[in-house]
Amino acid sequence: MNLSLKKRIAISFIIANLAVLVLSFVVFHFLHNLNTNIESITSKSMRISSLTNEVRLSTLQILETQGVILVSKKPSKSDLSRLRNKLKISKNQLKGLLDAKSQGQKELSELLAYITSLEIVLKKSSSFHKNIVGLRKSIGDFFEKILNVFTKLQELQDNQSMKRDQQIREIIKDTKKKMMFTLIIGFFATILLGFIVPGKIALPFKKIKDALRELQECNFDVSIFYNQDDEIGEIAREMNKMIHSFKTFEELRMNRISLENRKFDALANMGKKPVLVASADSKIIYMNGSLYNLMRVQSEDVIGKVMDETLVPKSIIDCYKMAIKRRSKIENMKIVIPAKPKIDGEEDSGLSVEIVEVEVEKEGKEKEIELQEVVFSGYGNVIPIRGKESSLDYYLMVLSSEMFV
Repeated sequence: MNLSLKKRIAISFIIANLAVLVLSFVVFHFLHNLNTNIESITSKSMRISSLTNEVRLSTLQILETQGVILVSKKPSKSDLSRLRNKLKISKNQLKGLLDAKSQGQKELSELLAYITSLEIVLKKSSSFHKNIVGLRKSIGDFFEKILNVFTKLQELQDNQSMKRDQQIREIIKDTKKKMMFTLIIGFFATILLGFIVPGKIALPFKKIKDALRELQECNFDVSIFYNQDDEIGEIAREMNKMIHSFKTFEELRMNRISLENRKFDALANMGKKPVLVASADSKIIYMNGSLYNLMRVQSEDVIGKVMDETLVPKSIIDCYKMAIKRRSKIENMKIVIPAKPKIDGEEDSGLSVEIVEVEVEKEGKEKEIELQEVVFSGYGNVIPIRGKESSLDYYLMVLSSEMFV
């Protein structure tokens, strides 16, 4: 899919925003579930706690009234009536607590049974005034039973509160784990997205940068491959056109230089005089056939190399160095080319050798005159071909057996 760079950047931002939105929604979902679960637990617990507190209060009142009856010598009708009312209220409360499906159903059922039985006993209390001992004994028995069941219910309520608190803590802990896991995934996903998206956008720019570096090295055999139809693709196509134009121009330039070199070589060889061209850093650029013959070297031995690293005679090197230093013309400087020792089996060069006096600088001594065999003894003339800077200068040397006038 060919999308413009602007659209791809916009889509990247949209994806990042969607990721943040999804992450926020997931975190909100966890928090909402946490709140819902805690509300569900606490609301149910509060309702049951409220009913339990009512039952506990009415049970305590029943026990208190029973205690009053048990300690009195003769229970009054008002005490018995108050006990009946308390039993009736507690009975309704116990039924509501049983309907709420709270814990301790067994104990609640036992308490309801005891209260119902005590209520039945009190309904027959019209004859109790004749048998006070039997009434007290019945109330005392139920007092012990109700007290025991009430103690068990109290313990169950405490345990239930502890379990509720533990359950809430576990829900909070589980929600924290889920949220942390989600945030970690979101964090690494954001980092991954941060590496992938910039990399995709930066890759074509890296290709363009590499191509420009090759162009700086005058390597025109490069191209930028980018098949997207966007702004970068347009730049890549235009740069490929520019590189092709540079390459065509370079080929024409090299053909022109080659042609000029051939013309220069033909002219230099037609003159029969040894010719040498070097750059401002003493690198040999050209030698004609006459000089090759005199020095008995091949092109690979000298072309592109610094003079000091070749078999170029010292007198020629000194002449060039003087011209480069002065950046001016040198005329009629004495030049000698020593004869190269003949190697066994080597063909005769056909060069005439003469013996001349040559100044030789001995190490640690003054110059001395020595007799040497030379193949050339004459004069060198150097003509500077100046460029925009001294480093772009070229120096043309022509050797002659006679002085230039």
